[in-house]
Amino acid sequence: MTAITAIDLNASDEKQYTYDAGKKPPPFGHALRAFWAFDPGYVNLNHGSYGSLPLPVLFKCQELTVLAERSPDKFHRVTYMGMQEEVRKQVADVVGAELDEIVLVPNATHGINTVLRNFEWKEGDVIVEATTTYYAISRTVQYLCDRSEPPRPTPARVVLSFPTTRAQILDAFRAKIKEIKGANPNVVFSDTPPDATGPHDPKGNKIVAVIDSIISMPGMSLPWKDLVEICKEEGVWSLVDGAHSIGQELDLDLGVAKPDFFISNCHKWFYAKRGCALLYVPKRNQYIIKSSVPTSHAYISPNDPNSSPGETNFVLQHEWTGTMDQIPYLSIGPANDFRQWLGGEAAINAYCHQLALDGGKRLTEILGTKVLDESGEFTLSMTNVQLPLPTESSSGVVYTPELRDNIIWTFTVKLLDWNVFAAFYLHAGAWWTRCSAQVWLDISDFEYVGKAFKIICAEISEIIEKGGKFADGVDTR
Repeated sequence: MTAITAIDLNASDEKQYTYDAGKKPPPFGHALRAFWAFDPGYVNLNHGSYGSLPLPVLFKCQELTVLAERSPDKFHRVTYMGMQEEVRKQVADVVGAELDEIVLVPNATHGINTVLRNFEWKEGDVIVEATTTYYAISRTVQYLCDRSEPPRPTPARVVLSFPTTRAQILDAFRAKIKEIKGANPNVVFSDTPPDATGPHDPKGNKIVAVIDSIISMPGMSLPWKDLVEICKEEGVWSLVDGAHSIGQELDLDLGVAKPDFFISNCHKWFYAKRGCALLYVPKRNQYIIKSSVPTSHAYISPNDPNSSPGETNFVLQHEWTGTMDQIPYLSIGPANDFRQWLGGEAAINAYCHQLALDGGKRLTEILGTKVLDESGEFTLSMTNVQLPLPTESSSGVVYTPELRDNIIWTFTVKLLDWNVFAAFYLHAGAWWTRCSAQVWLDISDFEYVGKAFKIICAEISEIIEKGGKFADGVDTR
């Protein structure tokens, strides 16, 4: 296959490492490409996976790195703490939380592990996830339930399959909670969150629900605030995986929504440096988090004669968890400044949302398929479009693990040959692409990835239909 030439996005390839805060930014679209380090012609429609660091933020990170290296002891013992508090305050303001309810961790998986590994599990406890839960989190749940020594929780799963409706999602979740309780009539689920409805007795059992605010794949937003409310009504702990939320979802208002725990990556949609995430634990629940992960020097043993019942040093424990690069955390400040210069959260999200809708529609025209979210109800800045490959339900094709691995690797190699990338996945028997809209993109980028997918899918379909072989050397890691 000979890839057609990528769009001439920035022929001069001139890069902008700084910006004048006193001047208006260029308009959204290709005029902003100069503020990112992309290779010439590279079409990045997969911002949702790893984020994309703006060059002005990268430039500030280099300045911070030099600051740290000029006097390492001064930086780590004196300077860093105040700087970290300032960026935590900025994050708290964006998500609508109090300063001392926010700490920083390397990524969302780390934050969710911190919460789940701090619960004191009992036999009979249940962890609820969904069929669409991010795989690393699903594996974490399974690990906790597989531990060799009791007590161990039991896993339960809500089936989510798109297309669906908001009402069906809420009904399926509530039905699963009631099913768990009905299947365990002799278990008293009284270990409930402090603000939940009904009696509270920590000696009883608990149900912890892992809830996506925005699913990774399919890239769909969920009515997570309503799901949190159901948790309160049913006496269930709500752990919200908001990996894609900050920077993509407006009006998080955590202090109003009141999830029991909330985690979000700042390096994805908020333009911070990898890896950086926020962990929100309201003060009412900080007694649950007895230790950071890994345990820091600030851990206080309950057996310490100087400890007080109910005392927590949640923030202090997460201030320093061992020697690591602190610059990603501090990059939140310049990332926030850059976003404000671009026009702020509302302007950025309005452009990305509309581009996701328009880009999805254009992809369906090129591919001859459909968007997964036809109503647009669950679409924020990611669109999900079916790829023209055989579907299991209508073609008789069965996507075995081996066939899936071959298709995944083929997509990976050939998309990169086209100097483009977008996510792809199998859901409900069909293949889909998840394309992330961003401020440096316009509709022509969706057209380009559509052309690439159309040709690649034709090649894959021919191999499937004729029973041929995929290219040798397929890497199935």
